Amino acid sequence: MYFFTPLSDISFASRSGSNELFHVILLNFLFYILDMCAAPGSKTAQLIEMLHADMNVPFPEGFVIANDIDNKRCYLLVHQAKRLNSPCIMVVNHDASSIPTLQIDNSGRKEVLFYDRILCDVPCSGDGTMRKNIDVWKKWTTQNSLQLHGLQLRIATRGVEQLAEGGRMVYSTCSLNPVENEAVIASLLEKSEGALELADVSSELPGLKWMPGITQWKVMLKDGQWFEAWKDVPSNRQTQIRPTMFPIKDEEKQKAMNLERCIRILPHHQNTGGFFVAVLIKKSPMPWNKRQSKLQRKLSQRTADISVSAAAAEDGAVEIVEEPPAAEDEETKESQHLLTVESEQSKKDGVCGPPPSKKMKLFGFKEDPFVFLSEDDPLFPPIQKFYALDPSFPKMNLLTRTQEGKKRQLYMVSKELRNVLLNNSERMKVINTGIKVWSRNSDGEQFGCAFRLAQEGIYTLYPFINARIINVCIEDVKVLLTQENPFLSKFSSETHKWVKDLAMGSIVLKYEPDPSKPDTLQCPVVLCGWHGKTSLRAFVPKNERLHYLRMMGVEVFKAKRKEEDFESKTEEGDQDNTKHMEEEMDMEHNELPSLPDAHHAFVIHATVTSRLDCCIALYLGTIP
Repeated sequence: MYFFTPLSDISFASRSGSNELFHVILLNFLFYILDMCAAPGSKTAQLIEMLHADMNVPFPEGFVIANDIDNKRCYLLVHQAKRLNSPCIMVVNHDASSIPTLQIDNSGRKEVLFYDRILCDVPCSGDGTMRKNIDVWKKWTTQNSLQLHGLQLRIATRGVEQLAEGGRMVYSTCSLNPVENEAVIASLLEKSEGALELADVSSELPGLKWMPGITQWKVMLKDGQWFEAWKDVPSNRQTQIRPTMFPIKDEEKQKAMNLERCIRILPHHQNTGGFFVAVLIKKSPMPWNKRQSKLQRKLSQRTADISVSAAAAEDGAVEIVEEPPAAEDEETKESQHLLTVESEQSKKDGVCGPPPSKKMKLFGFKEDPFVFLSEDDPLFPPIQKFYALDPSFPKMNLLTRTQEGKKRQLYMVSKELRNVLLNNSERMKVINTGIKVWSRNSDGEQFGCAFRLAQEGIYTLYPFINARIINVCIEDVKVLLTQENPFLSKFSSETHKWVKDLAMGSIVLKYEPDPSKPDTLQCPVVLCGWHGKTSLRAFVPKNERLHYLRMMGVEVFKAKRKEEDFESKTEEGDQDNTKHMEEEMDMEHNELPSLPDAHHAFVIHATVTSRLDCCIALYLGTIP
């Protein structure tokens, strides 16, 4: 798991469906990843976890771009991804079948961004989910697959166009209908003309029960009519049924496709839902990408003509006469120049806002711009001094969501995502990216820094912080998590020594496990806190508090009652401005379940997580 954040809230929901896990495992080694149809985000969350497999690396060399066409579902996706607190995730809102081609800057040269891994979990009829989704029984017809086939093929085609050579794309559905599965893969392989290959992944999933893909199938209409080939379809039905829905008739072509390498998993195999998975490897550019556009051919021809003319002039055979450029060329040149100037100015200012209205109409897109901090921004030096940040801290990766007025929050992204943001503000609808690392605190200015640490970004920041760190024991952690604003007298003598000469303000509370005490929590914990005149407190969201307390074996509801009793007895007028701090504290207000339900959910979570973690470790054993 990535960091010791409140993964308990998502692990049971995200991992209880094993089908999501298999899709992610088959992506193999991860770098630049695109999740084309990501919402609600269970697979995206697992991609992020695998990207952060090495917890000692705060910024992995890679990222996940999670896309969904539905604007509202994008915010559900943001909610899921935020729980993992990763600076390497970006949520965008586009139609997957026409998701824009992005560019990145490589040593001052613009290059097209190709993804090393793509997850293409397309919309489907969902007949494989009948065990858990009763609506499928009521609404399912064969017409659903016929209507979705074209969309699925377009999304998959767009996916392989953006895949890097040697990269992997996992195509998957929660359906068992070959029209949505093998028919899409066969059509994609046929028009790729050898650029794509179906990977044999049977050895990468030891112990998994599955059936090979099928090579022969029929197509059925809603009224029960069956068709074996496209030639049998009457003309009045050719708008509902397309040629790509049928199996390839050429036996040699079909054999070369190796459709048996597709994976079909039936519900009774592993006691899961039914689903289909195919892993495609890109060996060379797609045929239509190899061909030059008309403009490129014209430019190439013009260059060749000039070269020939120059060579002839050297021989004295012909005199070179430069023709004046056409008006159309001048207009093109001017518009291109304006576009370049505008793009460079935007990049220089570090502003990544929504695309200009003339370039693209973004209906329903009302996101604030992403503004990166400039090198000479006066906001950063006080922060750097107060927390004694390491010189290697990547301050250029800090951003805000406002161009005017006071900056209330500071966010951080990886350098790779910064590159993507700066070079694609005109073509991307970015819903959210980065994690919050600092939050403005009006009381903090009198202590030397106007920004306090944010819990969601502490594991990213901690490796760079060299000051204001307090080491606490396990008992101190329990006090911090069960009491809202405990007095210093509640803490151990060691903690008293640490805070004795420390100025008031935002602090880092660090717990290091003691190997000599195996019964205690054996993983490090880093918390954001606040040191007041007479107290210490932890700025940790409630759901995360419960997660840590469960890890320490504390009965969380008993602790909750103690906390409420303590708060009712606390005298008013505490000198630490408690009330103001509570307003700024980012707390999640989730309803707590009853004791039996919570205990049952925890036991299930522990069992499911341990089993699937074992599966991940086993499956990844074959991955370099």
